[in-house]
Amino acid sequence: MTAKLGKTIMHPHSIVAEGLGFPEGPIAMDDGSVIFVEIRPGKLTRLAPNGTLSTVATPGGGPNGAAIGPDGAIYVCNNGGFEYYEQDGMVLPGNAAVDYTTGRIERIDIATGKVERLYDKTDDGLGLSGPNDIVFDAHGGFWFTDLGKHFAHHETKGGLFYGKADGSSCTCAVYGPNLNGIGLSPDGSKLYAAVTAGRVILEFDVTGPGTVAPSPLAAVPGRFVTTWGTKTFLDSLAMEANGNIAQATLIEEAGVTSVDPVTGAKEFFAFPDLLTTNIAFGGADMMDAWVCLSTTGKMAKCRWPRPGLRLNFNA
Repeated sequence: MTAKLGKTIMHPHSIVAEGLGFPEGPIAMDDGSVIFVEIRPGKLTRLAPNGTLSTVATPGGGPNGAAIGPDGAIYVCNNGGFEYYEQDGMVLPGNAAVDYTTGRIERIDIATGKVERLYDKTDDGLGLSGPNDIVFDAHGGFWFTDLGKHFAHHETKGGLFYGKADGSSCTCAVYGPNLNGIGLSPDGSKLYAAVTAGRVILEFDVTGPGTVAPSPLAAVPGRFVTTWGTKTFLDSLAMEANGNIAQATLIEEAGVTSVDPVTGAKEFFAFPDLLTTNIAFGGADMMDAWVCLSTTGKMAKCRWPRPGLRLNFNA
């Protein structure tokens, strides 16, 4: 466990790629490569084991979280794009892009790069604002979060959604909170979602594909797993095989924080980027970890002290 920013001991890692355009959404592939999005240039990129970078697809907008589906395609949360600004050598996202039209879910054929829009609204017409992160369940459907969208003088709301991979249905399970990272417990019975500026991780009981147990107060959904009292915002998350939540934490505690969802106990691993946004696990023992250092445009690789959870349908 490391101290706070300014007196941190960085978790041992190597930089395996740099010069990237705000990388997020890494997927560790069985061939040793990692596929991830570059949000700023609007593309999906593959990093080969030898360090070679290649473009998989260019969906445009703001491709964000990504996951392999049951058909072997990559399903992408596209937030519609951001305006960016630079400060002290860092690239930072801001309000919605000038050409923003809508958020959407896209299916991308890895072999051809073909991009297909699956959803930009739910079955009952609720528009998607800024889809952010995604995880497939054992049924072959996917949960995804919507972070909402910020404009100069207002913002739109997000929530927790569920989609079918064949494009036949998209529903909203929880509307209102602007959610970021998402993950399922190893047995699929619990769903975890991060509230970025609220600095809390929420837990939901999964009652079926696309449904979660109602909360006593609809305005306060889910159960609080843990919170941060510092100026530490939350981004994406991944699950460890033991059920811990590997939560990417931003700004004051910049890195990845492993959280026990039962006790709320935290173990902090520092990384050298104020917006350390994502982590993905892979390798033969699932203890290799790829970490997105987004403002500096780098991908880090390290060994994690415990195995990560192997995701449904990863290949």
